[in-house]
Amino acid sequence: MDKVNTGFSYATNSVAYKYTDVQECEYVDEFLRKWLNDHPQFISNPFYVSGNSYAGMDIPIITQLISNGNIAGKEPLVNLQGYLIGNGVTIYPQDENYHIVFCHGMGLISDELYKSLEKNCRGEYTSIHPNNTRCANDFRNFKQMTRNINVEHVLKPFCTNDDDPKKIYQMTGERRLLDDKLISLQREDKCDSDWRKHMRYWANDPEVQEALHVRKGIIESWIKCRRDISEGPHHNYTLTVHNVVPYHANLSTKGYRSLIYSGDHDYMVPFQETQTWIKSLNYSIDDDWRQWNVNNQVAGYTRSYSNKMTYATVKGSGHTACTDKPEECFVMFKRWINHYPL
Repeated sequence: MDKVNTGFSYATNSVAYKYTDVQECEYVDEFLRKWLNDHPQFISNPFYVSGNSYAGMDIPIITQLISNGNIAGKEPLVNLQGYLIGNGVTIYPQDENYHIVFCHGMGLISDELYKSLEKNCRGEYTSIHPNNTRCANDFRNFKQMTRNINVEHVLKPFCTNDDDPKKIYQMTGERRLLDDKLISLQREDKCDSDWRKHMRYWANDPEVQEALHVRKGIIESWIKCRRDISEGPHHNYTLTVHNVVPYHANLSTKGYRSLIYSGDHDYMVPFQETQTWIKSLNYSIDDDWRQWNVNNQVAGYTRSYSNKMTYATVKGSGHTACTDKPEECFVMFKRWINHYPL
C-alpha cells in the first residue's frame, strides 16, 4: 500500500493529503483488515510485515499497531507472527558517525583522517560546533574523499540521481524490445538507475496505466521517489517518530519473531549502525556470530538472540540486498520463515 500521493495513490479531498508517519501506519493496518475481510480464505495464514530502507521506520510501528488491534479484539484478527527489515533506517536522521566508521573500514579514508576525526570531533558529526574549525576541516576532507561514491553500494559505479521529478525520462532512438533493453542493462558497468529509468518509462506508458486501471489525471507523472511529500514548504507528510528502537523492544516482549539483515556494502545505512541498536536491546545471544552459507560459499554472517531476533549480513550486497544477491536472500528468507538456522 502506497502513501497518499506516492505511486498511483491519491485522495479525494485535500485534508487526506496531510498526515503523519503514525497515521500512515494506521492506514496500512486499516487496509490490511479490510483486505482480509474481502479475502477471508487468507485470514488464518501466518502474517509477516516486511520492508527495506526507510521502511525500517514504518515496519515496527505497523507491526505494533496490528498487534495492538489483535489484543483489542479488532476484527478480523491478523495471524501476526513477526517482521523482516532489510537495511532499515531505525533512528532518523541518521548519525553521521556510522558513515565515517563504515568508510574507514572500507578503505575509503585514511587511518590518519579517521583518527583526526575521532580526536577533533569527539563523535559529533551531525551538529559540528562553529568554533570547532579542526573538526569542520576534517569533515570537509571526509566528504571530499567520499564524493562520487555510490552510497547504495560502494563497489558499484557512481551514477547521477534519477529521482528529480522535473526530469521525465525519454528513451533515446527508436523503441527497442524489452528483452533488448534488459540484456543491455545486465552489463556490470551499468547503473542501477538505468533499471529505475526503464521502470519509470514503463509506469508512465498510457497502455500500462490503463491495464492497471489507474484513474486518468490523478498524477502528472509516476516517479520512484516523490520527495516533495516530506520536504519543502508545502510538504504534506509529517515525521513524528524519530527512533523506533522502543518499538522493537516492545515487540520483543510480545514474542514476535524478527529478521534484520544488512547488505555489508551499504553506505546509506551501514551495518555498524544496525548492529549497535540491536545490541542496545541487551538481549542474550542464543547463536553467536558465525558464517551462513549458500552453495558451499559464505553468503554472510549471522547471530540470533533470545528475543527471537535474527541478524544477518548479506556479503557483497548493498542497500537493496535482495536485488544484489537474490539467490542468497531467498535462501536466507526460506530458512528463517521455516524456523531453520541460517
